[in-house]
Amino acid sequence: MNEEEIKEKVVEVIKTIFDPELPVNILELGLIYKIEVNEGGNVFVLMTLTAPGCPAAQSLPLEVDEKVRAVEGVSDVLVTVTWDPPWNKSMMSEVAQLELGFM
Repeated sequence: MNEEEIKEKVVEVIKTIFDPELPVNILELGLIYKIEVNEGGNVFVLMTLTAPGCPAAQSLPLEVDEKVRAVEGVSDVLVTVTWDPPWNKSMMSEVAQLELGFM
């Protein structure tokens, strides 16, 4: 499996992870800033949370790590949480904005 195929599978599994307070997956919410897959199947995920005090601050990055690690072809995972740039509602997809009534 090549890097692009692994990345597609990683994106699909990330779409199954939901913010516990919102009925939208974290990809549609705009919480995933970057997904990189290198030749050896190592995956780097750069993500944020809706707020520094977010109740899911401990659980969401761990859930991303666990689910991505289980993807076929993935050999290692590094999930990094950043606050730069800070998340805001404009980072949500149109689907998420519609789901949450922002459009």
